[in-house]
Amino acid sequence: MSAAESWSRVMTLLRQHTPADYADLPGPATEQMLAAAEERMGISLPGDLRTWLLQNNLDLPEEDFDDDVACCGFDGFPDEGSFFLGIRAIERLYANRSTSCGFDPPDQPDNPFWRNEWIPFLSDQDGWMGKFIDVRDGRVGSWFVGGPTVTGEYESMARYFDSVAEMLTKIADGNYPVCKFSKGRLVWS
Repeated sequence: MSAAESWSRVMTLLRQHTPADYADLPGPATEQMLAAAEERMGISLPGDLRTWLLQNNLDLPEEDFDDDVACCGFDGFPDEGSFFLGIRAIERLYANRSTSCGFDPPDQPDNPFWRNEWIPFLSDQDGWMGKFIDVRDGRVGSWFVGGPTVTGEYESMARYFDSVAEMLTKIADGNYPVCKFSKGRLVWS
């Protein structure tokens, strides 16, 4: 399954089970938005990330954007405490993580905490943890400040979105004890 198909599956589940949450999600990014972001970031977005952003650019509306936090997004999706990033939030977090030598810390090129080839697409509000796509091979990894960075956690964004769809299916079936659907929304306990 492609990233577009996997994300479509996630959106179908949200539309069916959480219509209020689904209605809050914004529309797609434009090619012009992505090209401008790539120019500012100095890196090309990988195909899966580009395809996903062209389906849903999950930036908050300008009036809801909070300059006092590292990242803004739709709270509570895909889980409690983290959220998918839109292009503006991706740019902001990428700029915060990027380094002049290409990796951080500079004395650990073979085991860095961060590489400039990693583009974040999911984060907590502080930017201390999240998921990224590696532009070199399209694999998805995760970082956690103070903990090890995991590369290749998922072989692609499609596989990661499949895991989100599986989680939503478990919630719908009542087999996910920390979350339920209520009044058209995801509710975490």
